[in-house]
Amino acid sequence: MDIVNASFYSSFVIAIVAHLYARRFKMPMIIFIVGGIIPLVPGGMAYNAMRNVVEDDYLQGLQYGLKAFLITGAIVMGLVFAEVFMQLIFRSVRTSKATFRKVYKK
Repeated sequence: MDIVNASFYSSFVIAIVAHLYARRFKMPMIIFIVGGIIPLVPGGMAYNAMRNVVEDDYLQGLQYGLKAFLITGAIVMGLVFAEVFMQLIFRSVRTSKATFRKVYKK
């Protein structure tokens, strides 16, 4: 699997788990997300991009920089998609509970 796709899926899973843990332990999500996302950040690739630019190897630096940018974007999109997914799930659960109460309250 490509590193960009892997970064997206792993950040999606990390965000889902962080959301569930945040609700279970009644703590902010950021506490659980930071520990999981740090290993995904492409710091070494960004370093190589800057090093190649300084060494006047602009083509290689651009390749590293673009790959680091794509990985970072995939991480962000995984976090955003997980948040939207969880909001949809919780909204449907609330709606079904309200419908259940309304039907069986009579």
